Amino acid sequence: MSAAFQGKLALVTGASRGIGASIARTLGGKGAHVILTARTEAGLIETEDAIHAAGGSATIAPLDLQAYDDIDRLAAALASRWQSLDLLVLNAATLGTLTPLPHATPKEFEQVMALNVTAQWRLIRAFDGLLRRGRGTVVALTSSVATQARAYWGPYAASKAAFEMMVAVYADEMRALGVNVLLVDPGGTRTSMRAKAFPGEDPASLKTPDVVAEAIARALPGLKPGCTRLKVAKDGSASLEDMPSSLG
Repeated sequence: MSAAFQGKLALVTGASRGIGASIARTLGGKGAHVILTARTEAGLIETEDAIHAAGGSATIAPLDLQAYDDIDRLAAALASRWQSLDLLVLNAATLGTLTPLPHATPKEFEQVMALNVTAQWRLIRAFDGLLRRGRGTVVALTSSVATQARAYWGPYAASKAAFEMMVAVYADEMRALGVNVLLVDPGGTRTSMRAKAFPGEDPASLKTPDVVAEAIARALPGLKPGCTRLKVAKDGSASLEDMPSSLG
């Protein structure tokens, strides 16, 4: 257990596997009560069982993030039980198909934007009141392609660029209200999304999601107001950078 997380309430999206599951287990192991969301209930139960086995506490809330009204209902349910939210972890995302930009289908482009941008906005919108009351933190998982153009990654890169700007704007708006943002670039990590993007890569050459989760846990206490970027290197080392603000 950790004094920094003891008694805190965290909601983690995409908590059924990969980085999301690791973040949830790490926070739960350090004393936070974790609300676990994802579409796959079986994976959520596995994460919940792991947290309970380690002496932590968690609640599962199966959720399709593209069923936007269900996000609002979840926020209302949490508000009826808890007064505030300390951590909102925006981890869930979809890669789409890596293809030349003109070859991306309108349907797939819209699906990537719906989950990676619109659903994230709906989460911020729905949980804003709880975050303000808790003077909480939004942990937003991003990618290097948000700022570095990479051929064939068009829809995903565009969605992550929009996502980064959206959470940075929110951080700027909340600067005086006590809500901050930790923007996390996990780098190459042993996940199913990474395997889909780089099928020929040796997974053993990549760090595990647990390494990313621990880096996030170390960075969270004492964050400055506004938006801070956390980059996790291949060897697991991490660096923090304060993002520019319109307020100087």
